Amino acid sequence: MLSVEQALEQLLNAAHPVIGSETLLLAEALGRVLAEPVVSGVDVPPRDNSAMDGYAVRVAEARAGAVLPVSQRIPAGSTPMPLAVGTVARIFTGAPVPDGADTIVMQEDTETVDAIGGSVKILRAPKPSAHIRRTGEDISRGQTVLESGTWLGPAQLGVAASTGLERVKVYRRLRVAVFFTGDELVQPGRPLPPGRIYNSNRATLVAMLYELGCEVLDLGQVADTLGDTVDTLERAAAQADVVMTTGGVSVGEEDHVKPAVQKLGKLDMWKVAMKPGKPLAFGWVGEADFIGLPGNPVSAFVVFRLFAEPFLRMRMGGVWQPPLVFPIPAGFDRGKAGNRREYMRARLEDGRAVLFPNQSSGALTSVAWASGLVEIEAGATVKSGDMVRFIPFR
Repeated sequence: MLSVEQALEQLLNAAHPVIGSETLLLAEALGRVLAEPVVSGVDVPPRDNSAMDGYAVRVAEARAGAVLPVSQRIPAGSTPMPLAVGTVARIFTGAPVPDGADTIVMQEDTETVDAIGGSVKILRAPKPSAHIRRTGEDISRGQTVLESGTWLGPAQLGVAASTGLERVKVYRRLRVAVFFTGDELVQPGRPLPPGRIYNSNRATLVAMLYELGCEVLDLGQVADTLGDTVDTLERAAAQADVVMTTGGVSVGEEDHVKPAVQKLGKLDMWKVAMKPGKPLAFGWVGEADFIGLPGNPVSAFVVFRLFAEPFLRMRMGGVWQPPLVFPIPAGFDRGKAGNRREYMRARLEDGRAVLFPNQSSGALTSVAWASGLVEIEAGATVKSGDMVRFIPFR
């Protein structure tokens, strides 16, 4: 069997960014991936400005007890005059610091002496350069502020906007086709005959793909015949960058996905030393990648999070980083694990990782209840209070 790390490495080595890009307004680019770096054409801030409401002064003149006249008032967005010797300038947060001033006295450290004539008393002498944001302190002209491959969230879009950009160049959306096999599956909303189950994998998988920002081609339910499976797979591969299914890649007589992929392309069947989710299929059909997830709902969810999501993120042009893993005290006892690494559905309560009572690979409620996975190495025993590795879903 492959280790989790070996399987992930093989997947990521096969991931190549999509070809094609588009230029979008910042308001349209949330969740997309940069196709070229963002290089600032300006300094941010563009000139020294005040971080406080107060008074711009010369530090040598702003001794404690000094009384100085106010020579000008500087709101944000204005253009100040140079500071006259022996005076202070009333200044507001974000306003440009006048030439000649070298520090800011906070309003709280002053007292109005002559409200009519406009003089203030310095109660506490400021330090040099206090409360001044320097030119280019955040971003300097010519600086690369966002690298190609960056995922554009609210903060990243704000950084791009602060450089004056109206539009950014992003990779096109990754097209992922999905279909589902299994005559035992019934679509939600229809009557449930004896011996059948509702298809939860379709809703889960499609939602996870949309959440990533993929363009999803949902080809629905396919009859459990080799001919129908081949036809659907061929149609999916012609339209998509990646084709994904759940189940159907075993060796049973009713599992037709495996022979269909082998007929049209290439397929590797991996056994990964993990629980749940040992089977994982990866291959190609034409120009499209193929990923076959396990059929059990929890297995499909866990394998998607640990393997398919990193692969898809790199295919989308993004830079994938390993998920955050936190050492958390266990709020449970666990007997000796088997010969595979286990990923148990858990959430944090009172600073401890607590397990969902039913860890069956068919109990999708465990995933809805949990906020992450507890990773337990093969053969390990866990006692309450032991430190375990917690991988949050988000």
